[in-house]
Amino acid sequence: MIIKSKAPLRLGLAGGGTDVSPYSDEFGGAVLNTTISLFARAIIEPLDNGKIVLESHDLGEYQELESSMVLDIDRKLPLLKGVYNRIVKYYIKRPLSFRLTTIVDVPKGSGLGTSSTLTVAILGAFVEWLNLPLGDYEIAHLAYEIERKDLNLSGGKQDQYAATFGGFNFIEFLKNDQVIVNPLRVKSLYRNLLEWNLVLYYTGTSRDSADIIDSQTEEFKQKESEAINAAHSIKRIAYKMKESLLKGEIHKIGALLDENWHDKKKMSKAITNNSLDNVYQSAIAAGASGGKISGAGGGGFMMFYCPGNTKHKVIEALERFGGRAYNFVFEEDGLYTFTVK
Repeated sequence: MIIKSKAPLRLGLAGGGTDVSPYSDEFGGAVLNTTISLFARAIIEPLDNGKIVLESHDLGEYQELESSMVLDIDRKLPLLKGVYNRIVKYYIKRPLSFRLTTIVDVPKGSGLGTSSTLTVAILGAFVEWLNLPLGDYEIAHLAYEIERKDLNLSGGKQDQYAATFGGFNFIEFLKNDQVIVNPLRVKSLYRNLLEWNLVLYYTGTSRDSADIIDSQTEEFKQKESEAINAAHSIKRIAYKMKESLLKGEIHKIGALLDENWHDKKKMSKAITNNSLDNVYQSAIAAGASGGKISGAGGGGFMMFYCPGNTKHKVIEALERFGGRAYNFVFEEDGLYTFTVK
């Protein structure tokens, strides 16, 4: 028997950062995101030899352990161990023996929500294997708690919900820690037009999002700070972009991305650097009407809206920076699991 699971990575179109505490706790946050055809995958093969074998293909890491109730969390494959520990402690209450293999389609720290998406994929595989009674909201919330509370990893709340639900979503983070996922019924024409006009560009550099988010969190703790005012603006942009997307006013999205990018840079000095600014300006000069960094910033992926017939000109302009453009389509489905017997 083999249990397989996959969850899609996400593009944060607007509102990113307002899902981060303490801003979301005090003011409430709102983000607009969509999932794309790049995935995190998990495969579980049950064993009967009292061993736990953990392997990450993309990271090139491997570990074989004795089965136990609790796996020590260290720098090696912490997400895999964190999910196992939570499942055993709260649901199974006995040690398990298995091989867990994970694969992610993009580099770690690329800004597409890789860690949270992988956590969702691993969790989904355990839910499928053990037939646990967890729905989408419960899986997303559990993935959030494993990352933020059990493993003490810094970050926001949107990625776990995007990966679990899939598709275009407007996600609201209320002051009482409640999360509401609003799936958007975007017409096929509008979705295809946006997909055609977006360039997803990998800068060739990854980053540790935790440091950037910690810096952002400290800024949020200062009342009336520039970061808080920027977050207020970014949240308003998320509402505007949702309206433009639903009405088919796709031509407005470039300018909204640009506005979001300039506000985002005010939330932490670590979000951009000279290299990223040069990439951005080159894309604009080649015909893009706007863009932004994906995720916390500092490196990873950037996206650009390229109206008319400017997409390939923008890609050509970015080639000199040593990164590469990724092909993708929007992914409507979220977490998907199945068993091969």
